[in-house]
Amino acid sequence: MMYPLLLLCGAVLLFVYIREKIKAYSVKALILKSIVSVLFIAVGVYGSWLSAAKGAASLLCPFLVLGLLSGLLGDIWLDLKYVFPEKDEPFTYAGFCVFGVGHILYITGMLLRYYPAGKLMAVIVPILLAVVMSVGNAVLEKPMKLHYGKLKPVVIAYGVLLFGMVLISGSLALAHGWKETPLNLLFIGGIFFAVSDLILSGTYFGVGKARPIDLTLNYITYYTAQFLIASALVFPD
Repeated sequence: MMYPLLLLCGAVLLFVYIREKIKAYSVKALILKSIVSVLFIAVGVYGSWLSAAKGAASLLCPFLVLGLLSGLLGDIWLDLKYVFPEKDEPFTYAGFCVFGVGHILYITGMLLRYYPAGKLMAVIVPILLAVVMSVGNAVLEKPMKLHYGKLKPVVIAYGVLLFGMVLISGSLALAHGWKETPLNLLFIGGIFFAVSDLILSGTYFGVGKARPIDLTLNYITYYTAQFLIASALVFPD
């Protein structure tokens, strides 16, 4: 009962937050966003408690919960750049860094729990592909009508971690025959995360791409990603 209740509360508050954010960048919107983020952390904590209660707690739990906590911090810092526009740069850097740490935590938890012994290529190939995809994204900056400026190195580094999380979760899920529900949820959540960040790159680094529809799609895909990642701890490991 607790799990669907947390999802329902998250969905309702997300709707309220998006409506408030579209109206204005405000402290009220930031508080609402933080509450929604606390709810996906609550899903992760609830899932960890379920695992512990069944005597089946895994290494995945602490790393995913800490990754979700990093998401909360990133949500706060990236929104503060709108509340305090004179401090745009430090808040942007902080947001990129903490979300990057979150992806490192997700990847670490997955590898510690699901790494298929003797299958090193299941990790190396996704990492190499992630590097290619991130560099390719930077190279296509002008065709996509984006301007990363001096943030380009940070964007590339973050992109490697973002795409790495998606591809490693997919690679591990494939190695396990798509039979591990937590891995499948992490993979799907990672895809939504990547879509969200691609939309976000347009609103941050593009021109005319911060329309209400862009903001709405960004938040829907982002929170779908985080709730799916948190849900990986709710289902049997």
